[in-house]
Amino acid sequence: MAYDDLRSLLRALEREGDLKRIKAEVDPYLEVGEIVDRVQKAGGPALLFENVRGSAMPLAMNVFGTDRRLLKSLGLTSYAEISDRIGGLLKPELPQGFVGVREAFGKLGSMVHVPPKKVKSDNAPVQEVVLKGDEVDLDSLPALFTWPEDGGSFFNLGLTHTKDPESGIRNLGLYRLQRHDKRTIGMHWQIHKDSRNHYQVAARKGERLPVAIAFGCPPAVTYASTAPLPGDIDEYLFAGFIAGKRIEMVDCKTVPLQVPAQAEVVLEGWLEPGEMLPEGPFGDHTGFYTPQEPFPALTIDCMTMRRRPLLQSIVVGRPPTEDGPLGRATERFFLPLLKIIVPDIVDYHLPEAGGFHNCAIVAIDKKYPKHAQKVMHAVWGAHMMSLTKLIVVVDADCDVHDLHEVAWRAFGNTDYSRDLTVVEGPVDHLDHASYQQFWGGKAGIDATRKWPEEGYTRDGGWPEMVVSDPDTAAKVDRRWKEYGL
Repeated sequence: MAYDDLRSLLRALEREGDLKRIKAEVDPYLEVGEIVDRVQKAGGPALLFENVRGSAMPLAMNVFGTDRRLLKSLGLTSYAEISDRIGGLLKPELPQGFVGVREAFGKLGSMVHVPPKKVKSDNAPVQEVVLKGDEVDLDSLPALFTWPEDGGSFFNLGLTHTKDPESGIRNLGLYRLQRHDKRTIGMHWQIHKDSRNHYQVAARKGERLPVAIAFGCPPAVTYASTAPLPGDIDEYLFAGFIAGKRIEMVDCKTVPLQVPAQAEVVLEGWLEPGEMLPEGPFGDHTGFYTPQEPFPALTIDCMTMRRRPLLQSIVVGRPPTEDGPLGRATERFFLPLLKIIVPDIVDYHLPEAGGFHNCAIVAIDKKYPKHAQKVMHAVWGAHMMSLTKLIVVVDADCDVHDLHEVAWRAFGNTDYSRDLTVVEGPVDHLDHASYQQFWGGKAGIDATRKWPEEGYTRDGGWPEMVVSDPDTAAKVDRRWKEYGL
């Protein structure tokens, strides 16, 4: 089972020697970020800063910084546990397309009984303290100024809750949040995100949008906020499926939304149409600064919290970062669902160096000429996979996680006059390389073995790979100790 709240996970990590308490005073301006970035890149422990300048709240960092810690937080021993459970529940009636994905999640929810559960305010630790109006002071929360050219201090792990003004379907998303002043937060809602769509619908109707932001949530909820789910799939259903139990929710005090009862801090407010402020620059997960742009500005009317709250955040910057384990979890969890949309796929890999959306390596069991090109276009049509800038298609006998093996295939199996597909389409809002924002050029590389039907006419056909003689290899295995090597 996953941990019910952040603090119980931190206690467990400390017992195992995988959490370090930092008692010395640290400055959230640049210093915390520099410490955490070094520790994370060295594969170090989770950190609990107990004395953050300007705040009485301890700050938990690098909590999900290794695969081991993320798996532990979700009650798993491997990422395959979730993908196997999803795949097992979807068989034998594998549905097709996006409708199939929605039906699949409905089936998961009905089978494992994991929809969220409402509790009363008296039973919600996050509402032990309630501050309203001028009592709200965002300066009491340890926001991070991480990189020298950042435009201000940011909360990087606040889970944002909204709902569609027309359908009432809620959305849980993870977006950076700039602290403008004691009661105002900038909402970095990118063009392809569901919360931005909710805001635009409300603005067209001339209505204000209720927003709730939760910090220090149960680990399964925090992970679910990062998952690229279709807009009408409840992230809390997915969190319950991962955790193996229902997530406890409580009604907010001033907005018609629900938040995790076991969270540490919640901010509530109404977003007025047209209320915008300059947001950024920000050192992003691409490893480059994203520019300053106008984004919605939320006034906080209410802040609820535990009696002795702590905050959780992450450092965002050049990979590898804490994004790595979260991205690898998504890659593995969503393989069965991606196969629903693109059943040709045997396996896939999203390298962390590509920010998990700049490159996808896809293995297929090639069945006909130009099969690789068909898969490229299918992937570009698959929900958020549409933002993938480079797709490398390899044969099924290639380990997509072995980048040396992939590079050998891509470098050696490709005639770029025929095997390179270049298209234009949507790219990530944060992409700095596209010559204009939101769309740009993308490429697919067919690194599979080529068939005569594809125009490969060299004598003898596609050559055989060099491999060891199996009998000799077995003999050397048996005698290996004799060689003294």
